[in-house]
Amino acid sequence: MSKEKKRTATSNYRLTIVDDDTHDKLWTVKFNRFNVIITVITSLVVLLALAWCLIAFTPVRTFIPGYPDARSKHDAIQNAIRLDSLENVITRWELYSENLRRVVEGEEPIKIDSLLAARTKSEASATKDPKELARKDSLLRKEVMSEDRFDIAAGSGKVLPIEGMHFFTPLKGVISQGYDKAVHPYIDITAPSNSVVMSVLDGTVISAGWSDEDGNTIRIQHDGDIISVYKHNQKLMKKTGDKVTAGTPIAIVGDTGSKSDGEHLHFELWHKGEAVDPTKYISF
Repeated sequence: MSKEKKRTATSNYRLTIVDDDTHDKLWTVKFNRFNVIITVITSLVVLLALAWCLIAFTPVRTFIPGYPDARSKHDAIQNAIRLDSLENVITRWELYSENLRRVVEGEEPIKIDSLLAARTKSEASATKDPKELARKDSLLRKEVMSEDRFDIAAGSGKVLPIEGMHFFTPLKGVISQGYDKAVHPYIDITAPSNSVVMSVLDGTVISAGWSDEDGNTIRIQHDGDIISVYKHNQKLMKKTGDKVTAGTPIAIVGDTGSKSDGEHLHFELWHKGEAVDPTKYISF
């Protein structure tokens, strides 16, 4: 009885296609149960892999319910910009109504300059701990003094570490895509049309021109082995060799180049030949 079961489990099968007229064998394949199971599993794995590649690397993924496409991301960024503008309008109207009430009641109106100064001072005190700032300043001074002690070259200029530098914000807007060291070693900033792009530090323009992929691009060399890169601009205001200072307008934000999918600034920050995260050193 056991021999019959073993023979049944290891039975081989043959699938043959025969010409009905001549009875010639056109195609024959031999198989058993084990081969069928392996074939089915392999086919399922291949189909799953093809489906995953189709969803991960093609626009088909945008048809998945709840998956954000490029249009929805763009709309979300534009809504954030409009919301910020509406908050500013509401603040101005509140200030106007308050001053109007004060004038009607015979009180002295609020001075806008003093209000802005007080607001800036309160924000600075709320976001920065004076004790922590004093501690960092003392440590930085000690480091600079220790380096100066052994500096025998009178004409050599001292450069602060990148953490101690004050960077100017290149563009006021919303970061649409953040920094990723492996996949996206730079950031994308979305802003309204005709917004001005500015240099983050003093430096010299080392290249300014057109690229089919990156559009109007400008690169600036700064002290401390720092390079800043600005891509996809609508118009460049500086040319190669120009000297710039921090906050100098250098371009107009745009949508040029084949890699651009909307008006934004592609911004890169390099330190000693390595791309770094700009958000660690610049307030956007």
